[in-house]
Amino acid sequence: MKTYDLTTPMTEKEINTLQAGDKVLISGVIYTARDAAHKRMIDTLEAGGSLPFDIRGQMIYYMGPTPAREGQVIGSAGPTTAGRMDFFTPQLLERGLSGMLAKGMRSQTVIDAMQKYGAVYFGAVGGAGAYLSSCIKAAEVIAYDDLGPEAIRRLEVEKLPAIVLIDRQGNDLYKIGRKKYECLEEGILG
Repeated sequence: MKTYDLTTPMTEKEINTLQAGDKVLISGVIYTARDAAHKRMIDTLEAGGSLPFDIRGQMIYYMGPTPAREGQVIGSAGPTTAGRMDFFTPQLLERGLSGMLAKGMRSQTVIDAMQKYGAVYFGAVGGAGAYLSSCIKAAEVIAYDDLGPEAIRRLEVEKLPAIVLIDRQGNDLYKIGRKKYECLEEGILG
């Protein structure tokens, strides 16, 4: 496992280099979107419309921030559970989304689409929203303002810490960890 400084948008070389378990510090622009925003994006695409930003090579952070206090760029900015976006994700990956940041496992359908279209799934630590917000240097709502915290935001981040949970090859840190634990358990109990 290695540690990388990663600047968005990601290149194909970076996507192919990252391995499950690698640590990354993400800098650059990322976008936020949760359930309602994902549904609206897919509905827009199915109606023949365009997405509110060029998704090619970009990363979406599944989070809905709390309101910013005076003097802050954004409130607490912790990750939400990725599985809630699994129904919508393959269509966005097909259109060029290259990274997702959240917490929790992904469906096999999403993992297959990641392998097919070349994308990486990063994990952020749940419960660390206040710390993660300190890595956000600018935030601006760019679409779906009526969705409140679920609006799409453009974030400028600096050294936002994450770990590669699922790499482009489909290696899944959740499954790898479970296998290691099962082997350890068998060794202890067997």
